Amino acid sequence: MKRAMAGILLLVGMGVAPALAGDGDGGLGRDIRHDRAKMAYDRHELRRDLYDGNYPAARHERREIRRESRDLNRDRRELYRDHY
Repeated sequence: MKRAMAGILLLVGMGVAPALAGDGDGGLGRDIRHDRAKMAYDRHELRRDLYDGNYPAARHERREIRRESRDLNRDRRELYRDHY
């Protein structure tokens, strides 16, 4: 009886495992979309700050864009490495 229960639990576990595996890329696609959206918003803020003449804030936005760009490139590299 114990063997039958163990076998059933094993089969159920094997059936549930693919459903719990996730999206396959570890959320990198979502991270890339999120980084692109943040960069677009930072570019908008940069244009606004330059238009208003707020140069220290523009310098800050440039730093944020540079940081997000590095993060985006890192995510793309990792996604490429995972596929090949």
